[in-house]
Amino acid sequence: MAKKSSKRVSPHKSFRRSYREDYKRDLNVPGIMHHIFASFKIIFKNWKLFLPLLAIAVVLSAVFIGIMKEESYVRFQDILEETNAQIADGKIGGMAKAGLLLASAITTGGLSGESSEVATVFGAIIFLIVWLTTIYLLRRRLDKRKVKLRDGLYNAMTPMIPSFIIFVTAILQCIPIFILIIAFSAAVQTEFLASPFYALLFFAFAGLMILISGYLLTSSLMAFVAVSAPGLYPMKALRTAADLMMGRRTQFVIRLIALLLALVIIWIIVMLPLIMFDLWIKTFEWTAGIPFVPICLSIMVWFTAIYITTYLYLYYRWMLGYEEK
Repeated sequence: MAKKSSKRVSPHKSFRRSYREDYKRDLNVPGIMHHIFASFKIIFKNWKLFLPLLAIAVVLSAVFIGIMKEESYVRFQDILEETNAQIADGKIGGMAKAGLLLASAITTGGLSGESSEVATVFGAIIFLIVWLTTIYLLRRRLDKRKVKLRDGLYNAMTPMIPSFIIFVTAILQCIPIFILIIAFSAAVQTEFLASPFYALLFFAFAGLMILISGYLLTSSLMAFVAVSAPGLYPMKALRTAADLMMGRRTQFVIRLIALLLALVIIWIIVMLPLIMFDLWIKTFEWTAGIPFVPICLSIMVWFTAIYITTYLYLYYRWMLGYEEK
């Protein structure tokens, strides 16, 4: 029997047995609902900082990536109208139409104007700018220090290279998922999943691959926040995040699921009335070419980026023991 030790910091980094009390770590943080609404409160309380940042992100996105063309959105509407007439006998209501249009715009990649590799690179750069600037502004505002958006845009880009290194590390941690995708494609083509026994083996293998990548990525996601601290090198940020997340990954995953559900509700509450308004106003000929919904979608995308950053940074501060001010 392995000797029990309560002083071990990283009990999983050896072949010795890990005892639950060695890695069980209590986390005294506010509840999930408080977390969701506290993130909103901080953004709206500091709207003079985040509203211009949102506007800059939308403009940069429109210039370097583009927004969904109005013609594409109108095509979604035409397809929906044809489906409504042929299958549902025109019984689909306005709210249902708005929901289907929103789902079509998201699932078909219609949130941006371009889908090329160059547009993807520009999108990643803009997101990184928004991410680092938001954290810079939050760190100073939560520490009760005066800060301007200009300060964030000029000074927050210092950790860009360390952030890129952590991004590459996260890509490497996704290798099990990439292997799973390749294996799934091969299994479908060879009809490997036709046998129940082999299908069971494959799904067990899939669960293992997802679990491995998920375990590693939770630390990398928190390392993205940690590396924004001044003078913190990327490998040190990864080690710090791994130690911080040990014994707390399940709680963190629950927070991420709550974040996803909150964002779905936010998008529904905000976008459905806007799409219904667009369906009504487009009955006037002079409004036919106005890309109202595509612009609103772009605004929502970058607001979501700011909200996710705020949500994760708040949780990171709470894990470090900072009290909410």
